[in-house]
Amino acid sequence: MKKMMMLGLTFVCLQLAAQDKTVQNLKKESQRTITKDPNDTTNKVWKTGGFVGLNVAQGSLSNWAAGGDKFSLAVNGNLSLYAFYKKDKHSWDNSLDINLGYINTTSLGSRKNDDRVDLVSKYGYAIGSKWNVGALFNFRSQLFKGYTYEDDGNRTLSSNFLSPAYVLLSPGFEWKPNKEFSAFLSPATVRWTIVNNDSLSAAGAYGVDMGKHVKTEFGAFASLNYLKEINKMFSYKSKLDLYANYLEKPKNIDLYWTNLINMKLAKFLTVTYSLDMIYDDDARLFGPNNTSPATQIKSMLGLGFLVKF
Repeated sequence: MKKMMMLGLTFVCLQLAAQDKTVQNLKKESQRTITKDPNDTTNKVWKTGGFVGLNVAQGSLSNWAAGGDKFSLAVNGNLSLYAFYKKDKHSWDNSLDINLGYINTTSLGSRKNDDRVDLVSKYGYAIGSKWNVGALFNFRSQLFKGYTYEDDGNRTLSSNFLSPAYVLLSPGFEWKPNKEFSAFLSPATVRWTIVNNDSLSAAGAYGVDMGKHVKTEFGAFASLNYLKEINKMFSYKSKLDLYANYLEKPKNIDLYWTNLINMKLAKFLTVTYSLDMIYDDDARLFGPNNTSPATQIKSMLGLGFLVKF
């Protein structure tokens, strides 16, 4: 009988200890802080990021038989930012690209060789698996004064901040068959050309009436965008904008095409190649007495630092 009582007491003590341990575990679980897995983007509606790059090239010559500039320095920087919103059928894509370049040589002196500000904001509402209906806003200009140079070294002011600037408002449709490519099409787009500088305005630069600061156009617009990260080392970004003015010379299509290739050599060391092409029928800064338009081409190859975030 005594043994039976001892066994019973032992069993009861074990049960109480097990229950106490269970209560303690439940208490710990209730007090535990739950953290979200950073890879879980189920409820994430914003995606933001970008990159900043800087390329520097310097050269010097002394008693060099082949000739050339005794000193040259080129500095080019670019900043690219994006903020993409996506929730249900609504999407809102925003991007900002800023490029600045400077070159100094003993024969040419100091000159700007790159200057661009390009802001794009695009809203879309899904009407199919690959189609959106929405609107696009685009602002494009430069930050500092730009000049055209004659063979004799004389220079003429050709641009400044808001001179010109292009503001475009475009309702339309977007086709996005995959995450790398998109095409925005609009048959009814309003574009404003702004020339804020008084001297350029007085000369009727960039198609504005002499003495006026704004020119309004109405036409068709198309924007093709491609962004591909082929691997961790190589990426390609391209943007092609086409615009036809219904009110004046609709067959003379304005073209704006930018290309950027990045090849990563080390953690922050990158080879960058950019190719830009512009044809604006109203930019008559070429030929005899600056009366003709022309295809503008800019090509740059650099080795420098690139940081993504």
